[in-house]
Amino acid sequence: MKYLSWLLVAFVVAAGVAAVVAPDMILSLRSLAATQGALLVFGALRVAIGVVLIMAAPASRAPRTLQAAGALLMLVGMVTPLFGVERTRAVLAWEAAQGPSLMRFGGAIAVAIGGLLAVALRPRRS
Repeated sequence: MKYLSWLLVAFVVAAGVAAVVAPDMILSLRSLAATQGALLVFGALRVAIGVVLIMAAPASRAPRTLQAAGALLMLVGMVTPLFGVERTRAVLAWEAAQGPSLMRFGGAIAVAIGGLLAVALRPRRS
């Protein structure tokens, strides 16, 4: 579970850096999310990430925080397919209208969350 959790941290940081460096590329990839199948896949991924965080929590520095974050991600993952394709398209259109600065800001937040996850997932001090 340790390796999966560190792979998750690397993915979050890499996605954040990509959004900061190339927001137009990320925006074009996000348009793939506007199908019912993609919403189901994203929901399943969020649930899986939540499970990884919950299972990695006992050996971490912040077990309760990671368990709460994992539970929240599982809940969001289960609700994702209910969001709907039309609402997803509307949100993506709104984000595109805001320009690249919103994507860069979201990328910076993703990098910060990845850093916080890296700190929280480190083993407890002896």
